[in-house]
Amino acid sequence: MVKKSLFEFFRYTSLNVLGMIGLSCYILADTFFVSQGIGTDGLTALNLAIPIYSFIHGSGLMIGMGGATKYSILKSQEHHQGANKIFTHVLCLAGCFALIFVLIGIFLSGTIISLFVDQGHVFDMSKTYLQVILLFAPAFLLNNVLLCFVRNDGAPQLSMAAMLGGSFSNIILDYIFIFPCQMGIFGAVFATGLAPIISMIILSSHFLCKHNQFYIQKCQIQLGRIVGILSTGIPSLVTEVSSGVVMIVFNAIILRLTGNVGVSAYGVVANLSLVIMAIYTGITQGIQPLMSRDYGLNDWGNIQRILKYALITMLVLSAVIYACIFLEADVITQIFNSENNAELQTIASQGLKLYFIACPFAGFNIIVAMYLTSIEHPYPAQMISILRGFIIIIPMAFLLSQIAQMNGVWCSFPISELIVTTLGCVMMMKIRK
Repeated sequence: MVKKSLFEFFRYTSLNVLGMIGLSCYILADTFFVSQGIGTDGLTALNLAIPIYSFIHGSGLMIGMGGATKYSILKSQEHHQGANKIFTHVLCLAGCFALIFVLIGIFLSGTIISLFVDQGHVFDMSKTYLQVILLFAPAFLLNNVLLCFVRNDGAPQLSMAAMLGGSFSNIILDYIFIFPCQMGIFGAVFATGLAPIISMIILSSHFLCKHNQFYIQKCQIQLGRIVGILSTGIPSLVTEVSSGVVMIVFNAIILRLTGNVGVSAYGVVANLSLVIMAIYTGITQGIQPLMSRDYGLNDWGNIQRILKYALITMLVLSAVIYACIFLEADVITQIFNSENNAELQTIASQGLKLYFIACPFAGFNIIVAMYLTSIEHPYPAQMISILRGFIIIIPMAFLLSQIAQMNGVWCSFPISELIVTTLGCVMMMKIRK
């Protein structure tokens, strides 16, 4: 039994970690190619618009993970009709969210960007990126939903292949659109928008070969089911959206402290953070189908084994990640510093070393939130996610930036995650009792 649990854990988590790293490279590829092809102004514009991507991606994960968790539990209990109704409700929710994002893209893109930067070259590039990414929101949302359901339908390999296929296509198209085609910032965002469409084309084999066990089922839309899906998925939303909100707050603080160069430096740190947090998210997406299935079967022993494997894996990866960042901070920064800006190099290198002290604490918080979600304890999971995403880190950023300037900004992330880890341990002990 232990060997089987360990095999399933590594099968699901390894595939999902690879897939999530690929998915996070949507934006990292934009950051690299924009820095090389457009320069510091392009990097600033990208960093001002990126938080909206976190809202779109987070909404897709909220709907997809919330629905897939419910689906997996019902499926393990042989309630196939109820599981199909969950899928139908998820598609309706995704359609509603997609419509909202598209309308914002059409009518409010300029208004949103004007809150952070005055009219000019950076404003125009930021507006273009934001508007196009919002118009592609239906593709991002549907892709996230299908990735979650295909993974919970026993096909984690295909889910990983779709995520990697979309990401690699984004990297290739980024290069083509920005350099040979000279399409500028529009080329970068257009490549990013096409990536989920390519991912869904890969996922379509699951349906064309009739391997899928979930279907659209004619049923009456019920408020209770919608609330249940959203409630279960909120931790996934908060995990993603909080990165966008924190980026907005940090951008505002850093603009005041060091101007556009500081925002560009933060862009290096924040975009690397997207990849590292994606590794932890990959672990949680790997354990979620297993824990939800075992919860439906009432197999608590296996649930605890999977949780232990996840935490050990997270700690080992965190140690490796931080060692690499600490030793190679200058090299990492230089990759994105195409203009050899000395101030950007100094700020970003120092930021990398301080900001990513948070790795083990953030990993613990993300895993525990998913563990609680998978066993239908959504409210403590929501509390952990909201505390780390908004309630603690935002006041901490303002406070520490007043005390220690840029070093205070960088340190606000690890200190906030440590506080939430302490609270999370207390919650876990109470729930276990």
